[in-house]
Amino acid sequence: MSVTDAKILPKSFHAIRALELARETLQIEADAIIALRNRISDQADDPFAIAVELLLNCSGRVVVSGIGKSGHIARKIAATLASTGTPALFIHPAEAAHGDLGMVTENDTFIAISNSGETSELMAIVPTVKRMGATLIAMTGSDSSALAQLATVHLNVRVDQEACPLNLAPTASTTATLALGDALAVALLDARGFREEDFARSHPGGALGRRLLTHVRDVMRSGDAIPAVTAEVSLSAALLEITRKGMAMTAVVDDRYHAIGVFTDGDLRRLIEQIQDFTNVTIADVMHANPRTIGPDQLAVDAVHMMEQYRINQLLVADAEGKLVGALHIHDLTRAKVI
Repeated sequence: MSVTDAKILPKSFHAIRALELARETLQIEADAIIALRNRISDQADDPFAIAVELLLNCSGRVVVSGIGKSGHIARKIAATLASTGTPALFIHPAEAAHGDLGMVTENDTFIAISNSGETSELMAIVPTVKRMGATLIAMTGSDSSALAQLATVHLNVRVDQEACPLNLAPTASTTATLALGDALAVALLDARGFREEDFARSHPGGALGRRLLTHVRDVMRSGDAIPAVTAEVSLSAALLEITRKGMAMTAVVDDRYHAIGVFTDGDLRRLIEQIQDFTNVTIADVMHANPRTIGPDQLAVDAVHMMEQYRINQLLVADAEGKLVGALHIHDLTRAKVI
């Protein structure tokens, strides 16, 4: 954390008190999470392990519910589960009591979140959820709470104190509940073998989705847009091809259209320092042989890595047989927002 473009205020009682409270709040919440961690045993019959097994075996969806601050945490847990391979949704308990409970089926697993375990809005719908046949997982701060007693499995998220100086506002308790929800999501994605590609498919509009779903073939230039000449053409003719195709380079191909060389604008600038008369120079005389290539089915982000590794701005695309099928410029990757 830093302060920029602002006047540094002199230390005052309020500033010092704020810093003390900040450190104290973070320490209390950190201690709450550590205590929660220590509460989870290494035994297969630990409530956390049972909850994970129930969620893995759920043939429907995971429905997460809570009200107030617990409702906000429930929304986030549902969103995290959904984005990591476990179909999940949030329902508001008050709305559920007025029709939204129709979203819940006997095949679902219902996660009810309440620090007290006595929240009236949840307790009004939980008996119906149980009668439907849905599995009930409770996350509360008390093993003896009414909600915990009704649950198939209870995850205790008790904290010794809230970070609020009045010990009233949900702070450490919501942090602990959120952390336990994240732990469930991580355990589930690991058990499901959830991979980066799976995450990208549920985030197609984000930067990660573009990086993991965009392939070279999606952004490469192909057909007549590929700058290419044969080895026997003059350097002058090759320069015309470079100018026409606008990629600041040209591939050099053999009679089977295999890429055997490459020549770039940078090569030309360096060449001018050595040769003034290009009349009798062929592209084969000055090209870089055995150019670097990438396959069309590789991820576009792999092309970025190659360009960065070898400090180049262009890359030829070749199929499994070595035939030139495309060309990439770093600007193509930028336009596709892969970079």
